[in-house]
Amino acid sequence: MMEFSRRNVLRSAGVAAVGAALAGWASGCSTVPAGGSPQSPAGKLLDTAKSQGFLRVAIANEPPYTQVGTDGTVSGCEPDVLRAVCQRMGIKDIQGVVTPYASMIPGLDANRWDVIAAGLFMKQSRCGQVDYSEPVIVSTESFGTPKGNPKGITSVASITADPSLRIAVLPGGFEEGILKTAKVPDAQQVKVADGRSGIEAIKANRADAFLLPTLSLRALAKDDAGFDVSEALKDAPRTGSGAAFRKSDASFHDAYNKELTAFKQTNDFSDILKKWGFDPSVVQGVTTQELCQTAG
Repeated sequence: MMEFSRRNVLRSAGVAAVGAALAGWASGCSTVPAGGSPQSPAGKLLDTAKSQGFLRVAIANEPPYTQVGTDGTVSGCEPDVLRAVCQRMGIKDIQGVVTPYASMIPGLDANRWDVIAAGLFMKQSRCGQVDYSEPVIVSTESFGTPKGNPKGITSVASITADPSLRIAVLPGGFEEGILKTAKVPDAQQVKVADGRSGIEAIKANRADAFLLPTLSLRALAKDDAGFDVSEALKDAPRTGSGAAFRKSDASFHDAYNKELTAFKQTNDFSDILKKWGFDPSVVQGVTTQELCQTAG
């Protein structure tokens, strides 16, 4: 869930470097102890989180979805919503661990963190492994291209129609799944470590386009005018994300969803989404059940 690692600035070598420096940093500059807290018995996560005063969360570093400040402060649309809902549940804060998207669900299962809030977009395969909260954001996809989009890449169909095109994607990200579902051969996919690496790939002519969430690309473009961002792709599936929990933490998931539903009716929820560039009206009426039907 702008792992530029969905989308999570962020993965592989890039994330490894960021992870080494920032893994364990938490909001408010608190840190996650090595190995994290002990596994709580099934159904006891809420008691454990209240007692220790925080919930451990896997994040990327991909504004506007997630963001890690130079001081280690964790923010972004998803962590900010998670923090606010947790506080309604009596949990004082969250502690963020930067990790590649591909490692988020395995790390959750291994109890390295308690929840994922990183723009990890919903799709069938992920929904079979974790319990998502109701959606916090709904997102669109776009291409980052060289200035002027010289090869006219405006859709997923553009890629399947031209086997010479090379498309940069983040390993384990939702966009890689889009290409796999469209049966784009691996030979056409250029795997990049993070958002900045994807932009450098198209500027250096190692890729013809970079597939990433629209807002992620626009965030990158604020600091780099050397590439164009396409309109939202009409033939890419609509998706979105929310917090993802272990299936064994069903009681916590249910309690979280109850508070999230109430929080989404407040101005504070709208203010968080608007702060990070999201339209709060877009998520109204969209359900996890709907988004979990997305292939991939």
